[in-house]
Amino acid sequence: MSLVGALPFLKPRLSPSVSPGRQRRHTLPASEFRPLNTQDAISVFEIEKEAFISVSGDCPLHLDEVRHFLTLCPELSMGWFEEGRLVAFIIGSQWDQDRLTLDALTLHKPKGSTVHIHVLAVHRTFRQQGKGPILMWRYLQYLRCLPYVRRAVLMCEDFLVPFYQKSGFKVQGRCSITVASLTFTEMQYPVRGHALMRRNSEAIGFPQTVLLLEEPIQRTQF
Repeated sequence: MSLVGALPFLKPRLSPSVSPGRQRRHTLPASEFRPLNTQDAISVFEIEKEAFISVSGDCPLHLDEVRHFLTLCPELSMGWFEEGRLVAFIIGSQWDQDRLTLDALTLHKPKGSTVHIHVLAVHRTFRQQGKGPILMWRYLQYLRCLPYVRRAVLMCEDFLVPFYQKSGFKVQGRCSITVASLTFTEMQYPVRGHALMRRNSEAIGFPQTVLLLEEPIQRTQF
């Protein structure tokens, strides 16, 4: 599977060039967006554990499940790194049915045309900076570069529905999956066509409405 067309969305963000006479002693931290791999699994789980366990007592993905998906479909994950440190991430897998079922929590269906977004999480130090919406926007644009992807789906608690609606997701209805006493709303995002190929990801600017959003600091979705 070739990901050449998606590479512009995974290149590092570079600071604008300035003339030598106007260079500052301190520069902005370098940012990098890239697929995650199994070596990132512990960092992923540490962020996820801190974000979810104190709220719900459990994580969307346990460590073995994080490793499972990063082994089977690392190209459907995206990590945001600043100076080599993971600050936010998304993990997804392929799904082949119209609606989510319990199997969607643990299975990767390579022939499916749907990407199930299992989890979006931001490191506690970097919350309230709009990183969640920015990462989601970038991830969805990246999915547009994958010819086999037709839509993205997720399940979230009701209070998060407005957050995902601002990212373009539409409500599908109540999700059939429950976890203990928790119930969820199922949402989908249509992935149409292909993103424009750019030599540098900086050529594609983030919408201002996205930049102004804040990511939730509680549960995203299972």
